[in-house]
Formats: sequence, C-alpha cells, structure tokens
Amino acid sequence: MKSTKPDTDLSRRAMLTTGLSAAAAVAVGTVAASSASAQSQTASKRFSNQTVIITGATSGIGRVTAEAFAEEGANVFFCGRREALGAEVEAGIKAKGGKATYIKADVRNKAELTRFIDAAAARTGTIDVAFNNAGIGQPFVDMASVSADNYTEMLATNLTGKYDAMVAEMPHMAEGGSIINTSSIFGVKAGANAVAYCATMHAISGMTMGAALELAPKGIRVNAVAPGAITDTDFMVPIIGRRLNAEEVKQFGALHALGRTGSSSEVAKAVLFLASKDASFLTGEIIKVDGYFLQG
Repeated sequence: MKSTKPDTDLSRRAMLTTGLSAAAAVAVGTVAASSASAQSQTASKRFSNQTVIITGATSGIGRVTAEAFAEEGANVFFCGRREALGAEVEAGIKAKGGKATYIKADVRNKAELTRFIDAAAARTGTIDVAFNNAGIGQPFVDMASVSADNYTEMLATNLTGKYDAMVAEMPHMAEGGSIINTSSIFGVKAGANAVAYCATMHAISGMTMGAALELAPKGIRVNAVAPGAITDTDFMVPIIGRRLNAEEVKQFGALHALGRTGSSSEVAKAVLFLASKDASFLTGEIIKVDGYFLQG
C-alpha cells in the first residue's frame, strides 16, 4: 500500500534546489547590473579611447586641460620643454587612473615637434583631438622696448609652433577630428604695451579661421580659445618676474565685467566642449573665455 506520508526528503531537495536557483539568479543579476554600471560609467566619459595630444602641458592651462581630458577617458600625449615637470604631470594623471604619456619636445623645433606628434599617432593609430596650447608672452612695455629675442621667440612659439603642429597633425586625423588652438583675448582685441604679443595672437586667430575653411571638407573642425586674465598660472612670471599678488589680481579682476579673473579649469572646460560632439557644428570660432574683459 502506497504511503500517504509526504516525501520530506524530496520536499527539502526541491526547496534547496529552488533556493539555489534563486540565489544564482540574484548573483547573475548583480553581476550583470555591476557590468552594466561599469559600461555606463565608461560610456559617460566623453573621450573614452580617444587620442588627445597637447603642446605645452607641463604647467598652467595645458596641464589642467591634460588632466581634464584624462579624467574623461582620453589617452593623453603631451609635450613640453621641462622634463621634470612633464614626468610629474604624467605620474599625477596615472596615479588617478588616467592614461598619459609625456614626450619632451620644444614647439620651436619643428623636427622635435613633428616627432612628438608622429610618435603619439603611431601608438594608437590616429589623433582625435589636438590642443595646440604652447605659448609665451611679453613684458608690458612700449613697442620700441620689446627685445629682438623676445619678439622672435613669440613668433616661433605662439605662431610658427602652432602652424607646424597643425601641418603635422592633419595626416593623422580622421573625419570627426578636432583641433583647438590657444589664442588670447588680445587675439580679438588689442592692448597697449603688448603690441608684439597682440600681433602673434591675432595671427593665431586668423590662422585658425583659415584652417577651419581648408579642413572642413575633410570633416576636421578647427577652433580656438581666447582666455582673458587667467591668474592661477605662472604665465606672468616671465613677464614681470613673479606671479601677480592678491591686490594685482583684484585690479585685473575689475577690468572684467564679471568682476574677477579666470582660472585654468574654466579654460579647460571650454577646450573640452570644443573637442566634444556637443560642438559638432562649431568650426572657425574664436571662443572668448574672458569674463568680458574690458567689457567689450
């Protein structure tokens, strides 16, 4: 006669099997969710797997922009003349999980500059974004007092260095590439006692607009940023021998409609915007990042 007693062993096995299946399902779901979250975080980085090259990134705007691109997932290659600072910037980016490679190069030396650009492209196969940033200023003096060496160096660094960089970058850039040059607010207006500097900056602005026309058929956008007074850098050191003090920063700030000077990070944000798909219909533009300097 068949027993009517419940098969407790079978019931226990069924419960155990069901429980294990449920646990496995939860585990698989957790892993999938974690993977999806990781993929979402990677996708949210605007420059993931893109190659970005930057000239003059061992300090100031260049350095901050290199760090910002790396945080957004870019593989950053940058140059500068000061090896110790270059190594420091590279190590700092890597310590935060970013990708960066410093290659010593002086933009005044066409052969060095071209080797830097070619080496960056060779490692990844292409260049997606180029930020031609290296530049120098001049003492605030009348035209007759600008030294021949200072004038020649400004032309070589500010203008020829960017021209040579664009020529070397173009062959490595595919459709959708973006070039951003650093000009200055003195590249769209003028300042007394900075005539030679203004000449190089206006030339950069004109060169940027001309290159935008030439490269548009290839799908490459070319723009420039024109910073106002950015006082968290050492840019003024070669000009006046030191950084601006607090009172001088305040005086400079009063010349801006926003009542203050700017920061390197504010310029970097403009550069990343111009390099991104959000600026896909912008080319030939000189974007002022100046707090409306001299209110005009």
